Amino acid sequence: MRSLTLIGLMLFSMLAQAVVYKWVDKDGKVHYSDEPQPNAQIVELKDKTLNKISLPQPKTDIDDVNQAIESIQYQVNITAPNEEETVRDNNGDFEVVATITPELKGQYLMAIKLDGKPIGQPQVGNIFQLKNIDRGQHTLVVDAMTQNGKVFASSPPRKIFLHQATKR
Repeated sequence: MRSLTLIGLMLFSMLAQAVVYKWVDKDGKVHYSDEPQPNAQIVELKDKTLNKISLPQPKTDIDDVNQAIESIQYQVNITAPNEEETVRDNNGDFEVVATITPELKGQYLMAIKLDGKPIGQPQVGNIFQLKNIDRGQHTLVVDAMTQNGKVFASSPPRKIFLHQATKR
């Protein structure tokens, strides 16, 4: 029973293929239809007559921002803490503030590196809260990057000293 149903469906699908008819009206205008008309001819469609349209990928606002960013030389500067400043915090917590010039209107990310290693995830803001950092000398660098992670500016390295009081 299933075999008969399958064969019937296959035969029906072959008959269901679309036929295109072409005819010319009394004004000389050419028409195409899937319904037969008086004096209509069947049009043979070949694989090469199929239309293939490829559209360019739409540009997004992020693409525009990235192009604008790449065309300008930006500078990132760490404004706090100062160069060779001693930060005193027994928990090893302190704040790093950075600026970017010229001011950038679009969305961009900033990331901080402590002694060459990224700390946390890139973020939208320019203030970083560092927590539980070991005492001693550290080097800070802040990177500005596009939304897709391409770094377009970095701060010069900033050396700081973290001091933690010891128990006696």
